[in-house]
Amino acid sequence: MQSLAAAFIVFRKELLDALRDRRTLVMVLLSSVAVGPLVLVLLSTLVAGIEKRAEAREVLVWGIADAPTLQNYLQRQTFTVREAPADYEALLRDSRLGSPVVVVPKDFEQLLARGEAPLVEVVMSASNQRSQTGAGLVLRLLRGFNQEQALLRLATRGVSASALEAVQVEERDLADPATRSAQLAIMVPFFVLMAVVYGALNAALDTTAGERERGSLEPLLMNPASRLSLVLGKWAAVATVGMMIAVLSCLSFLPGQWLLRSEALAAMFRFGVTEALAFIGLLLPLAGALAALLMAIAIRCKSFKEAQASATLLVLAVSLLPLVTVFHQEGTAPWHLWLPALAQTTLMGQVLRGETLSWADVALVSGICALLVVGGLSYVARSLKAAALK
Repeated sequence: MQSLAAAFIVFRKELLDALRDRRTLVMVLLSSVAVGPLVLVLLSTLVAGIEKRAEAREVLVWGIADAPTLQNYLQRQTFTVREAPADYEALLRDSRLGSPVVVVPKDFEQLLARGEAPLVEVVMSASNQRSQTGAGLVLRLLRGFNQEQALLRLATRGVSASALEAVQVEERDLADPATRSAQLAIMVPFFVLMAVVYGALNAALDTTAGERERGSLEPLLMNPASRLSLVLGKWAAVATVGMMIAVLSCLSFLPGQWLLRSEALAAMFRFGVTEALAFIGLLLPLAGALAALLMAIAIRCKSFKEAQASATLLVLAVSLLPLVTVFHQEGTAPWHLWLPALAQTTLMGQVLRGETLSWADVALVSGICALLVVGGLSYVARSLKAAALK
C-alpha cells in the first residue's frame, strides 16, 4: 500500500508538471486535436471543387468548328461545348487550366464520312491533378461517341447492333456501403495514432531526460520511495497525457464532420460515437506501451535534445508501420496483429468497415502492449537504480 501511495504522489506531481507546460500542451492539442477537423475541411474543399466541375458539365475542345457531329453528340449528352484557349498546353502545364482539352483534326468530318477513324487527342498533364480527374469523363464520352457511330454504320448496312456484343457484361460490387465509406475514413486511424505518439512524447522525455538535464533526477532518487513507485508514478502520468490526447483526437472527428461542405462526402464519411469509442478502447493500451518505450529510450539520455533525437526512430516506426496495410494488397495477415501500431490500425480499419472485432484479437493486441509496458518500465527501473548507485 505504501508503494502505491508513493506512486500516486509521483503521478500527481508529474501530471501537474506536464499540465503546467501550457505552451507545449497547447501545441500538442492544436497539432493532434485540430488536425482532424482541418483535414476534413481540406478534403471537403477538394471534393466540393471536383463536384462543382462535374456539375458544370463542360467540355473544352480545340477545333470544335471542324467537328459538328461530335459537337452534336456532346450537346445531346447535356454537356456544354466550349472552344479551348489557344495556349491550352501552357495553361495545362502550369495548372492554370483545370479541364482536359479534346483536340480534333481539321479533316474530322471528311474522315468520318469515308468510314475512316480520325485521330482525336485528349490533352492533359500528369502534374495537373484537376485535368487528370476530368480526363476519365471525357474519355468515356468519346467512347460513347464511337459506339454510337458504329451502331449507325451497322444500321445502314442492315446489321443488328447485337452483333457487336458477344457477351453481356455487368459489374457487381460486393462492397457494402460501410466498406466503401471506410475507404474515405481510412485516414482517421493514422491521425489519431500519431496524436497518441506526440501526446506522450514530450511528457515522456521531460520526466526522464528533462529531469536529468535540470539536475532534479538525483535528488528525487534520494527519497525513501522505491524505484518501482517512482517509475509507476512517472509512467502513469505520461500514459495519462497520451490517453487524454487519444480521447480528444478521436472525439474531434465527431464535430469535425459538421464542417464537411459536400453532402455526398458527409453521407459517405461514417464515423460516429460507436466508432470513436472503439478507437479509444484500442488506443489506450497503445498509449501506455508508447509511454513506457519512450521513457526507456530517454532515461539513458543526458539532455532533452538527445532524447528527442533518440526517440525519432520510434516515432518513425509508428508512423510507417500503418503503411503496411497500403502496400500489402493481399488483405489482413495474422502477423499484422503482432506489431503495435500496425495492429491498432488493422483493428480500427475493421471498425470502420462495420466488422465485429474478435475478442481474441483485442486480447492479443492488448497483451502485447502490456508486455511492452512491463519491459519498458523494468528497463527504466534498472536505469534509475544504476543512476542512484553512481
